[in-house]
Amino acid sequence: MSFVTSTARWLLLLCMMAWTATAHAQRAIWMWEEDSYAMLERPQLASENIRFLKRQGISILYLYADAHEGRLWLTQQPGLYARLIQQLHSEGIEVHALLGSWPLHTERYVLPEDRAVALAMLQRVLDYNAQAQPSARFDGVNLDIEPHVLDSWSSKREELLTQFVDLGSAFMALKRRANQPIRIGPAIPFWLDGISIRWGGKTKPASEHLQDVFDHVVLMDYRDRAEGPDGILSHARNEIAYGRQIGKPVWLGIETAPNEIRKVSFHHLREADMERELALAQRTLAHDPAFGGWVIHHFSSYRRWLARQGVPATD
Repeated sequence: MSFVTSTARWLLLLCMMAWTATAHAQRAIWMWEEDSYAMLERPQLASENIRFLKRQGISILYLYADAHEGRLWLTQQPGLYARLIQQLHSEGIEVHALLGSWPLHTERYVLPEDRAVALAMLQRVLDYNAQAQPSARFDGVNLDIEPHVLDSWSSKREELLTQFVDLGSAFMALKRRANQPIRIGPAIPFWLDGISIRWGGKTKPASEHLQDVFDHVVLMDYRDRAEGPDGILSHARNEIAYGRQIGKPVWLGIETAPNEIRKVSFHHLREADMERELALAQRTLAHDPAFGGWVIHHFSSYRRWLARQGVPATD
């Protein structure tokens, strides 16, 4: 083999390695009430959890930022959030305020009579950011408001989705008034692209209206395989295509918690299986400008799932 040929192949290998590193998608993770409050209140635990996040390649934390068991540390002890966010930022991890709670029944926030409570939830984050040092501010907001769990969903789904888009528009108006660069996006199920509603004078899939209104969306794309008609790529196709059209990212959520429907979660598989499927999906999405990255649901279940496989919680 000639020196020129050998050198060319070596350069090609280096280029391929560089492309692989560049193509690695960002990863975020949801952290719910109990884990988030524990991080706020226990600095030692926060340090351990941050090491875990970094080792797993997670660069964005959706940190719960609303009331929990009678406490509302964002307003009562904002210094706890400031300390933790600064620590996360110093380790290269973005922090998005996670708003929405099963115990608080925030699915009702789409209803007009609960609009004021919903807006107050976001306003607290905006007020906190306005008062915090730049290094202690939230980078974004993830909304977990899921109208499809309401009892009235089956008979009023189009009306509820229209109210959801109304609420999203009101949320974004708050952001504009606050004049903050914070990025706001909701978690939405992948099947909203099959339900059309009329909003703003246009009739089209509810997912597209939500993509129009917000900065981005996180698609709850809960499947345990990348390919096939019932896989991650298939369910994300429409939202990714529309995101490409309007220039807004779509993040894809994956599940690790137990679920009675096996295909919904990676819980019954191993970490290597999940990584294989994400790599398969990413092979298709790597150069798509609408693909934002992955979001893992959720911190506790993910750690328990890994621990069951012998992956240590800390170094």
